[in-house]
Amino acid sequence: MRTIDSTLVDIARDFLDAHQALRRLAARHRSGELHFDEVVSLVGDDEESVLFRLKERCHSVFRIEEEANVAIGPGVLFDLAVGSLFHEAMKFRENVYTRDVYGPRVRALRQADVPDAAGLLRESEKIIADSGARLEESLLEAETLLRQTVGQFRVLLRESQANAYVTRFMMEHRVQVEEVLGDPLEVVLAATHGHAAQGFAAAARSYLKSGFFEAGGRAVAEAQRHGFEDAQSRGLTAYAEGMQAYLDGGYAHSLRRLRDWTDAPRDPGTADLAGLAVTALSRLGQLVDAETAPGLADEATELAQRIRERADGAATI
Repeated sequence: MRTIDSTLVDIARDFLDAHQALRRLAARHRSGELHFDEVVSLVGDDEESVLFRLKERCHSVFRIEEEANVAIGPGVLFDLAVGSLFHEAMKFRENVYTRDVYGPRVRALRQADVPDAAGLLRESEKIIADSGARLEESLLEAETLLRQTVGQFRVLLRESQANAYVTRFMMEHRVQVEEVLGDPLEVVLAATHGHAAQGFAAAARSYLKSGFFEAGGRAVAEAQRHGFEDAQSRGLTAYAEGMQAYLDGGYAHSLRRLRDWTDAPRDPGTADLAGLAVTALSRLGQLVDAETAPGLADEATELAQRIRERADGAATI
């Protein structure tokens, strides 16, 4: 079962994809190159359409909040904006269909000199002629809604600042985020977390808790570059390097860096990292060669005990 946190990541991904798709289709339409088949991937009646996925995911999260009579928040308004965008994009799709699919059929019937006693062909030709203006109107309205939805998406990000998965997603898709939101990632994270360093630090903690130690180390380094430079951040760097060294088989280096982490002031947002470190150190004795690394297993056991005692002490404070 997917959690709300992971669904918010999907919503962010689909929104960025939908934004770029609509801008791309608008450019192709105005250059006279757009075909109906291209529009289907943006808007349609099933999961193949990115706007359909976005609409359904927003409904699944934000309409439940609305129906439960919780305080109306930015998510409900974002859901409304996405729903309006979807329906306006559907109008655009139908007008493209009229032009590219329905139009050629009507023209073929006219060229075949099919009898039209009821005037159906004449009426269809009128609809087709009008579709060009309607197409541009629906596109302009969709573009207006898209700009407004970007603003509400920023509000949603601020509301979801505790969701480090979304912050991680933005880091991993920096180019796309910057293109859609029009600001450097650092500016986006500052608006979301109060300071860019706090955003990178939140992502770092989440990576480390999830066992992505290299990514966690990179995020800590980003946080340090933006002002998160203190003993706690250096401790997080030591932890990331120590755990990654363990995975890479560098057991002596792993032990040194985990000891550095243990001796550093503990970051209050990462108390649960101790369990991963203890597990690694407890297994280290089974992995090292006692002849080539004498005493390493005993040092690992001793350090694991220190970490347990420190974790137990913190839990009782």
